[in-house]
This record gives sequence, C-alpha cells and structure tokens, in this order.
Amino acid sequence: MTSPTVRIARLSARHPWRALVGWLLFVALCLAVGSAVGTHKATTADYRVGEAGRAEALAADGHLERRPTEQILVSARSGALDAKAAATAVQDLTTRMKRLPEVAQVAAPVRSADGRVLLVEVAIKGEELDADDKVGALVAQTEAVQRRHPALLVQETGSPSTSKGVDRQRDDDLALSEKITLPVTLVTLLIAFGSLTMAAVPLLLALSSIAAAVGLAMVASHLSPDVGVGTNVILMMGLAVGVDYTLFHLKREREERARSGGRLSSEALVELAAATSGRAVVVSGLAVVASTATLYLASDVIFSSLATGTVLVVLTAVVSSLTALPALLTLLGRRTERRALRRARRGRPARRIRDGKSGRFWPALLRPATRRPAATLVLSLLALLGLALPLSGLKITEMSRDTHSRAIPAMRVYDRLNAEFPERRVTHQIVVRAAASRSAEVTGELRALARRAAADPLFTGAARIRTAADHRTSTLELRVPYLGNSPQAHASLDHLRHDYLPATVGKITGAQYGVSGDVARYTDYPAHQDGKLPLVLGALLLVTFLMTLYAFRSVVLGVLGVALNLLSAAAALGLLVLVFQHTWAEGLLDFRSTGSIGARVPLFLFVILFGLSMDYQVFVVSRIREAVLAGTPTRQAVVEGIRRSAGVVTSAAVVMTTVFVSFVFLHIIEMKQIGFVLAAAVLLDAFVVRVLILPAALLLLGERAWWPVRPARTAVPGPNPTPVDVG
Repeated sequence: MTSPTVRIARLSARHPWRALVGWLLFVALCLAVGSAVGTHKATTADYRVGEAGRAEALAADGHLERRPTEQILVSARSGALDAKAAATAVQDLTTRMKRLPEVAQVAAPVRSADGRVLLVEVAIKGEELDADDKVGALVAQTEAVQRRHPALLVQETGSPSTSKGVDRQRDDDLALSEKITLPVTLVTLLIAFGSLTMAAVPLLLALSSIAAAVGLAMVASHLSPDVGVGTNVILMMGLAVGVDYTLFHLKREREERARSGGRLSSEALVELAAATSGRAVVVSGLAVVASTATLYLASDVIFSSLATGTVLVVLTAVVSSLTALPALLTLLGRRTERRALRRARRGRPARRIRDGKSGRFWPALLRPATRRPAATLVLSLLALLGLALPLSGLKITEMSRDTHSRAIPAMRVYDRLNAEFPERRVTHQIVVRAAASRSAEVTGELRALARRAAADPLFTGAARIRTAADHRTSTLELRVPYLGNSPQAHASLDHLRHDYLPATVGKITGAQYGVSGDVARYTDYPAHQDGKLPLVLGALLLVTFLMTLYAFRSVVLGVLGVALNLLSAAAALGLLVLVFQHTWAEGLLDFRSTGSIGARVPLFLFVILFGLSMDYQVFVVSRIREAVLAGTPTRQAVVEGIRRSAGVVTSAAVVMTTVFVSFVFLHIIEMKQIGFVLAAAVLLDAFVVRVLILPAALLLLGERAWWPVRPARTAVPGPNPTPVDVG
C-alpha cells in the first residue's frame, strides 16, 4: 500500500503549478489571518512562579503591586553640582512628567550621600510589561530637559527603559544575524549542489515556511501567550530544519536522477525520493515536534512560547517538503530533461549530475570505525566524556538586569545609579494577606520584622509599610545595599524567608505571606526549573525512544539513540561551562562572564538537541535499513549507508551550525550561550557521534542492532518507473 507521503508527493508532482500556488496561498493566508487577529502578549501574571510569584499575586489582589519605575539622575558635567541650577532642572522635569498620562507619581528628589547627584523617581501606570510601550514618552521629556539645561547631565534608567533598550539591541543583533546566516547558507548549498538554482530552493522554501509559521504563531498566541522571543526561535529553527528537510529530499532526488541515467521521468524520481527521504523527513519532523512539546511540561510561559514557535515552524517545513518541494523538483526536472534533449539533438553529451557519492574524504574519515570499531568507540566515548567533565561545576542562575550589555545607554546610567545610591540597589517586598480583623496584628508583626532587619548589616534604610483599602493585604519594603546578583543579596533573602518571616508574621493564624522582588524572582525561577527538569527530561527520553522504535522497530536502536543524545548534550554543556563560566574567552566571543549559565539554557539544549539529532539519526539509519531491506549484510549496509548519507549530513550540519553560530554574535548573554551550545552540540553530533560512534557501535552489534525484529530482506518499494526519451 502506498504511504501518504508518496501519495501527497505524487499529487504535487503531477500538478506542480497547482501545488506551488496552493502553498503560496497557504503562506499568504497564514500571514493575513495572523495580522488580523494580532499577537497576544504575555502579561506580568503569566511570568509568576514560586514564592515570589505567589507574593506578587497577593500584592496585585490588594492593589499594592510594585509599579514600574524610572530613575532620572541630575548631576554636573564636571565639578560640584550647582544647587540652584539642579533645583530648576528638577522642577522642570517634575512638571513635565506630571503632565504625562502614562505617569502615576513623581517622587520628591533625593540627594546622594556626597551631594553630587539628585535622583527623581517616576512611577508608571499599569503593569510592568506594559511600561515598555509607555516609557518612550518619559525618555522624550528627559531628553527635552537635558536640552534646556545643557550645563547639567540629565540621564534616565529603570527597568522599562532598559527593557526597551534590550529589545532594540536584540532587533539590531538579529538583523546582523540574518546578514551572516543567509549568505553563508547559500554558499554552503551552492557548494553542495554546484547550481545556484538548486541551492536557492532550500533557502526559499525555508523562508516561506518561516513566514507561514510567523502568521500561525500570532494565532497560537491567543492560546499560549507570546513572550517576545517567538519570532526569534522561528527564524533560528526555521532556517535550520527548513533547509535540512529540503536538503535531505533534494539530495536524494539528485542521486536517483544520476543513477537512472535519464530512464525515469521527473515525476517518478520525485515519487522515489518521497518514498525514501520523504518518509525520513516526516519522521524527523514528528520527532522534533514531539521532543519540543515536552517543554510545555515545564509550566513556564517562556518555554511554552519557545515550544509553540518551534512546533509551528517545523510542521510548516515538513508540509512544504511534501507539497511545494515535489512541485519545484518536477518543474526543475522537466527543465533538465528538455535541456538534455536539446543537447542530445546537437550531438553534445549530457551534463553530469552529481550522484551524492562521498569521494575520498568520507571513506577516509570512516576508516577508523570500519577497521577498528572497538578502539574507535572507546576513544570517541572517552573524548566526549572528557568534554563533559566541566559539567560537574555547572552553576545555574537566572540572568538578571546586571548581565545586560553596557552598550545600552540605560545600563550605563544604571551603573551610575548603583554607585551613587547603593541603598537602592535591591528592594525586597514582603506581602502578607490575612483576615481584615487581623490587620493591626499584621502591621505589628511587620514592624517587628523591620526591627530585626534594621539590626542586620545586610539591610539598610527605612522600612515602608502599606496596607490595602480592605485591610486584608499589607506589604513591607526593605532595601539591601548590594547588587541583585551578589551573595549578600541572596543571603538577605534567606534571612527573610527562613528566619524573620517565620518568627513574626508566620505566627499569625491563617496568614498567607511571601517575599517578592528581583532577587526573589531570580532565586525562584531556577528552583522552579530544577523541580520540573526530571519530568521534562524523563518525558524527553521516553519520546526519543518511542520515536526511534516507531521509525525502525528496534529496541536496541532506541536505547542507543537515547544514550548518544545524552552523551552529546553532556559534552556540549561541558564546553559551555568551560567557555562561559570562566573569563578566558570573554575577548574572543565579546561577553562578560557571570560565572554561571542561564537557567533556560540546559533544558532548551536537551529538548532541541534531542529533536534535531533525530534528523541525522533517522536519515543515516534509514539509508542503512534501506540497504538491509535490499538484502545487503548489516556490516556492509552500515558502511555504505553512512558513506551515502555523509555528504548531506555534513551540509545540513554546516547550515545548522551557521544559524546557531550567528546567535553567538548577539549581545544578550543567554541567547549567546544558546547559540554556542547548540552549534557545539550539532558539530559533535554530526562529526563525532554519527561518523565515529554510531558506525562503530552498529558494526559491533551487527544483526543484533535490529532486535527484536530484523527487517525482512525485500526490495524497497518505489514508484512505477516511466521511461523518458532523452534522445
């Protein structure tokens, strides 16, 4: 019975123009519908996790949540501050800010300890995430004050202006990434195919899949809110898998065309490619989707957004490889046949088509595995285990505002703010909710807590207590004179949670309480991820095993695939720790080490790598299984299958690596780490695991690799060959 993959490809090949127009209409429809419904962005509540999240929810219920705030510094350009000129500038600034509809409150100016700087805090109306869209009006007024008072230095910072600066920097970085990725990908494909037309096909289909996925992601955001990185991951994964899937299919069609020597029609060649590589693409795509879907188990809005973008772009890439690609290959094939016919009539030989043979390079690279599989396996495993050793020192943290690039103006002002006003570096918000009748008791215990904090050198300044109008919710704000990523700031949080809170408000019957604030957030998020990691990783291992079992009906290959993926992921993470938790590579990769790895990086690596590794696993083992089905002994099938697939795996790995390496040039440290670790993982997987470890293991296993069901030795089904007269 013909598979659905072949039937769809056959239909597209027989009606190529209809298939192409249909695909373009689908892309246009996705973009049109997406633009019509718009993007539903995540709210502040969507980000809440752990105790900090629960405390923020309590504060929001009592309308005591912390407002997004901007800080404006007024100082002399040099020398002592002119008090009169500074007062005039502050009055001008205050008047301007109070006129803005976005502003909730303007605080009285505060002078620094040395008297050189005045600080004005401006609170913005609405939620934190909405402040990014409102802060532009405040920045404009600050710039206007600076122009009116050129003798002074008037500068603005704050979470909203920093966030807006990060978004602008990310957009600029992504534009640079595209300028690097697209030309390098085109050159790689040009080398692989030797034809500009054939090289452009994978790139154009990948870009069209990305466009369709962007539109679909807008619609999906109404089910799973977008956090602002959906388009980034669609671009990254769309180029990687979109080009790969087209490459697998296209290389097989070219190989079969060269092998047939003009005896098969373009439609028959497309059908044959769909029966082999087409099936591998579908299985690979489903494996990536299933692996990525495990991110939803993390119960995190950022991971859910990443998963949604990846799933959508992978599915659209698979659909394009089943519909638009066969149509394009048919049209290009017919053109090739017409040219061959014209050349034959003129008595000129037909142009040689590359048949996918590996030349001398890959047989030489495979020689250790084929001649000494046991030694190759042991040495390769030891090498990967050696790369994984630094993983023992892995330190996971949430990347705070302190890690942002100082190329952002607001971050440079932030550093000045911390230097001139150290008592404002960190603020803890203690939130308590109890019955309204216990309001006085809650206030008393919060005062007792404030007295304990005042005697603790980790805290500074006066405490501030607020109570909601319904007297059910109260908050206490305490300040810490240390940076948010410092050991002292984390120690102050521990004192509150484990000592001061249980000894005070913890004694109130029925009271709910917690600590929120930046330090609490940066502490609770990694803890939340640690709690979800066993569930996600367990599901990921199970999905990988089941997908391999479905593809090849082999328990041994399923176990082997899981083990190799774990090994390559561990080695890549070890390299990441070696590079980013130390300072030796800072100048080389343009970053400032935080001594830690972003909390989202390891889990994202495991999920994406397990999915992408299935590309190579399915494609390589499919070629081996195909040879076994045709009656070739397993040992010979392993060698021949890997030689046949080595070239396309290399081209795919280069394309993927180029996409991921381009993210290393981004300023955002977590994106830089993700780009580096994914590039390292793909290279290790393509050049060590698939070329050395996998063939060595399969050669040692022999027929046992197919346990419990060895493939029956029958001819691989293909299309009904239709001879083509080429003269």
